[in-house]
Amino acid sequence: MSDFPTLTTPPFGRFDSASPALDRPDLTPPAVTEALRGWEHRTAAESVLYVDTDPEKADTAVFSEVYDVPLEVGANCVVVAAKRGQEQILVGCVVLATTRLDVNRTVRKRLGARKASFASMDTAVAETGMEYGGITPIGLPAAWPLLIDEAVAATPYVLIGSGRRRGKLILPGAALAQLPSAEVVSGLAVPVASEPSAEGPPVR
Repeated sequence: MSDFPTLTTPPFGRFDSASPALDRPDLTPPAVTEALRGWEHRTAAESVLYVDTDPEKADTAVFSEVYDVPLEVGANCVVVAAKRGQEQILVGCVVLATTRLDVNRTVRKRLGARKASFASMDTAVAETGMEYGGITPIGLPAAWPLLIDEAVAATPYVLIGSGRRRGKLILPGAALAQLPSAEVVSGLAVPVASEPSAEGPPVR
């Protein structure tokens, strides 16, 4: 396993406050705090930086403009509901903000599912214990598969949700691939211009 450097200042953007996420359990949901503390890859956990932000400006486009964060370093965690036989499973998928998740082809085929679609907001919030607009791959239910687009893993540093609309997390893209149950997938996302049709908006 590779070691990751500990961040002390954000590698991009303009933020009033930044600190190691492990030091701010008061600002992350219990599931995120527990996942950070229990992450076996210690330098990955220690590389996660928490930046304090306005919850009213959490949506991607607005956030990017207000905090001067390039869209290409933002990564969205999308919750997908897939049906495999009589079983329904929930999956976390992480893609860059400049792309769209290929739900109907890559995700469905990867899971061997007959149908896959974006989970409803109510389902995603209830099952993750996180806030809509802040769902993060760190702290998702342990039984869920976690698919990460290869472009995310190849990005030096990415910005993801904190589990709440307030605040974001910054860490090396490659560190996300070290999360339990994480799998890096080629072609998980497609450029926005060539987005395939999908059933409903992404939940993140």
